[in-house]
Amino acid sequence: MTEQFRGERTLMRVFIGESDKYHGKPLYEALLERFRSKGLAGATVLRGVAGFGASSKMHTDKVLRLSVDLPLIIEVVETDDTIHSILPDLSEMIGGGLITLEKANVILYRPGSS
Repeated sequence: MTEQFRGERTLMRVFIGESDKYHGKPLYEALLERFRSKGLAGATVLRGVAGFGASSKMHTDKVLRLSVDLPLIIEVVETDDTIHSILPDLSEMIGGGLITLEKANVILYRPGSS
């Protein structure tokens, strides 16, 4: 599969908050589990230091904040068909957030040595 994965693919970014939940567990963990169970090639969760979204509420990692709800971005690179097949799951799982799609050109995809 690794060589077949090269070429034009779709990059999906899912913007959520660190405190977002799905059935009592962190939303980002639930999303990763869903992506893995559906056989997606991989996903990465990135933690932001600050941001705001549609609510205009500021989220920051400043020490003086008592409750931290930092922004998270989950990135997935997959075939267009696979991305579109997972979108209904995301619509059901994500209460508030943002999802973007863009084209990506995969030039290397192989497992690391362990």
